[in-house]
Amino acid sequence: MRSIATIVCSTLLLAGSGAVLAGGDAAAGKTKAATCGGCHGANGISAAPDVNPSLAGMDEASLVEAIQEYKDGTRDHATMKVMVMSLSDEDIADIAAFYASQPAE
Repeated sequence: MRSIATIVCSTLLLAGSGAVLAGGDAAAGKTKAATCGGCHGANGISAAPDVNPSLAGMDEASLVEAIQEYKDGTRDHATMKVMVMSLSDEDIADIAAFYASQPAE
């Protein structure tokens, strides 16, 4: 019985660590985020943060979640919905990794 519990725990730990390692590619995200720079700044520092938030230095997982919520309509913002509608999960992960890797203001 103990060996089954060990196997289950080990499997869960390995599965969980895979999610952590599956982050986006910041270098690829820099290119993919080019159009985002019009509102959020080239490196994620917005010129008008009261209108368009700065994204530099934000938590990668939070950025992924926010972008996915704009894409699926959970967050309602017409411009963002159009901007993210064609992004794949990989694109979203890469863009989030890029902004997360940038120094905050």
